[in-house]
Amino acid sequence: MKKSRANTLYLLLAVALMVWVAVIGCKGVSSEKVKTQTYPSLWERTDEDFQEALAIALRQEFRGQYKQAVDDKKVALVVVDITDLKNPKVASVNPDVMLYAASLPKIAILLGAFVQIERGEMTLNDETRAAMTRMIRNSTNKDATDILNQVGFENLAQILQSEKYRLYDLQRNGGLWVGRDYSGGPRWKGDPLHNISHGATAMQAARFYYLAETGRLVADQYLADFVEIMSKPGIGHKFVKGVQKSNPDAEILRKSGTWKNFHADSGIIVNKARGFKYIIVALVEHPAGNDGLARFAMVVDQTMDNLHKSKSNN
Repeated sequence: MKKSRANTLYLLLAVALMVWVAVIGCKGVSSEKVKTQTYPSLWERTDEDFQEALAIALRQEFRGQYKQAVDDKKVALVVVDITDLKNPKVASVNPDVMLYAASLPKIAILLGAFVQIERGEMTLNDETRAAMTRMIRNSTNKDATDILNQVGFENLAQILQSEKYRLYDLQRNGGLWVGRDYSGGPRWKGDPLHNISHGATAMQAARFYYLAETGRLVADQYLADFVEIMSKPGIGHKFVKGVQKSNPDAEILRKSGTWKNFHADSGIIVNKARGFKYIIVALVEHPAGNDGLARFAMVVDQTMDNLHKSKSNN
């Protein structure tokens, strides 16, 4: 009888131990998951040394050429060193100034499409994937309009302003906005703060890429599709031209935009040889903006290279 009771007691203790281990294990997974999803706000990550290094390099390259444009808030720049994703370093000029961004906000349409696909409202098939790829790599207006019509203006506006993304934020002077398709048709709605149909702030465009890099933009099962669509730029101007002068082997995820004097570019640059990665965004209203953005990208890439070279030597 005593032996039977002892066996029962041991069995109960074993079960209790298994449950306890399972609970602890689950807590460990949960806390690790929360930990991996905790990242700082880019608005709070300005790095004084990085800011000064970039400012000096830009002054040397442009020699005051764009000073008036900066003062008039017709230039907005953000660079984020994301070599350490948990410790991004930001340098910027007019990061929250919202400007007309031409085709750059097609990245917002891409996000809207992936959200709708995840919701089961759109299907990711060969046709859709090809259209989204052309929209980003080659900036085709027809494909952008077709995908936008599938997403819907109202849905896209809700996604951009949602708590999850806040890529258009009334408290941050706006951000990414698409209030008109790319067919030349009538406007649906300008953004609430500035009445711009295709707009962006440099910081919110940078946040788009930071959210993507930290796994908070698209669902995991679509991440490979997102990266493939954003890679292999089909237009070799602006950032692509500038970065390739500095580093021909750089990997580039990118979306640009051009309309009249409005020039925009954005992306992620990966330097595998040196082991660094950064986000770069520029919005410019200037007749020479196309060439200016190529020069800007070259300066940024060289600055990043010098900074990481000095780190490796220390």
